[in-house]
Amino acid sequence: MKNFAVFRTPNSIFYGRNAFDNVGREAAIRGKKALIVSDKIMDQLGNISKCQNLLNQAGVAASVYQGVDSEPTDQYVREALELFQQEQCDLVISLGGGSCIDTAKSVAVLATNGGYIGDYQREKNIVAKPPIPHIAIPTTAGTGSEATDVTVITNTTNDVKMMIKQPAFLPEVAIVDPLLTISSPKAVTAATGVDALSHAIEAYLSRKAQPMTDTLAISAMELIISNLQSAYDNGENTDAREAISLGSLQAGMAFSNASVCLVHGMSRPIGALFHVPHGISNAMLLPAVLEFSMGACINRLAVIGRLFQPQKVGLSDDEAAEIAVSSVASLCQNLNIPNLKGWGIEQQAFDRVVEKMAADAIESGSPGNNPRIPTHRELVELYQICYHY
Repeated sequence: MKNFAVFRTPNSIFYGRNAFDNVGREAAIRGKKALIVSDKIMDQLGNISKCQNLLNQAGVAASVYQGVDSEPTDQYVREALELFQQEQCDLVISLGGGSCIDTAKSVAVLATNGGYIGDYQREKNIVAKPPIPHIAIPTTAGTGSEATDVTVITNTTNDVKMMIKQPAFLPEVAIVDPLLTISSPKAVTAATGVDALSHAIEAYLSRKAQPMTDTLAISAMELIISNLQSAYDNGENTDAREAISLGSLQAGMAFSNASVCLVHGMSRPIGALFHVPHGISNAMLLPAVLEFSMGACINRLAVIGRLFQPQKVGLSDDEAAEIAVSSVASLCQNLNIPNLKGWGIEQQAFDRVVEKMAADAIESGSPGNNPRIPTHRELVELYQICYHY
C-alpha cells in the first residue's frame, strides 16, 4: 500500500440473534420521534409493529412510510422526506432490504441539507450539514447497506441509477439480526446472498483495496461460500442465516471502503432499464466479468478459488483462478439464477439500449476500480456475452 487509507463504519454495530431488541434504547439516545422507512411486506410480517412497540417502550414516537416496493427511486425519497417533515420527526429508522435503507439514507441527508438527491452524485454537492441520525436494520442478508456510505437511487426522469457516495450517507447505527432474515424466500436469499458475495469479491479485487478491507472481504467470502447454499436449501437453518448476515455486514464494510468494480457498474443500468433486482443482475454478470478480468488479477482470483475448494492442494495460481470463476458460475446455477435471456429480457430490446448501458456504466465510475478497465466497446461486447452466459 503506497499511501494511507481511510476506513469508515457506523458509530455502533449490533449484530447477532435478537440484536433488534436494541432499537428502542438506541433511538431514545438520538431523538423523540422516528420515521420508520419500510415496506408492506415488513408490515405483513409484523416487523413494523414490533419496531413501534420497542420504540414506544423506550418513549420514542414513530410514524411509518411503507411506500418502498421496488429498487429505491427519487419518488420514494421525496415522499418519505415529506412525511418526515410533516410529522416533525427527528430521526430515521430503516427496516427492510437495501431499498428501504438507501431511501432512509437519502432522507437523513436531505432533511438537513435540502435539494434533490441527485445533486449529491459524484460529489457535485458536498454534504455540508450533519445528517439526521439514522438507525439501519436490514431484514435481508445481502446489500450490506447498513454499513456503507453509499446510496443508489433511480432517477425516474431518465431511468439512470445514481450511485451517490459520501461519508454523510453512512448510518449512525447498524442493527443486524439474522432472525429477521429467516422469512426471506428462496429467490431473495439467493439474490441477496450473491449480492453480498459480489461485494466481497469486488472489494478484494478493487484497485482501492487495502489491508483492512482485504481482511473483511476474505472473511465475508468464507462465510458466504460455506453457508449460502445451506441457507437457500433450508431457510430455517439459523446458523447458516447468522453466518450469511455476518458475511453480508463484513462485505458491506469492505466495499464501502474499497469500492465496487465492473460488476456493479454494469448491473445498475440493467436494473434501471429492465427492473431486474440488484442482486440478481449482479449474479447474472459476476462469472463473465471475473473471466474478463482474470488476466489482470490472477493472484487474487487464486485466493478466491482456494476459498471455494480448500481441499485441493498444490494448485497453481492459474488453476485456482479458473476454479474461482467456475465455482461462482456453479453457485449461481445451483441457486437457480437465470441469465439475462432466461430472465425474459428480449434480445432486440436489450440491443437497443446496450450502448446506453455501457455509457451509463462508465459514467458511474465503478468500472474504473476494476483490475482490467474496459473500453466502451469492450463493455458492449461484455453485455452481449452476459446475455447468454
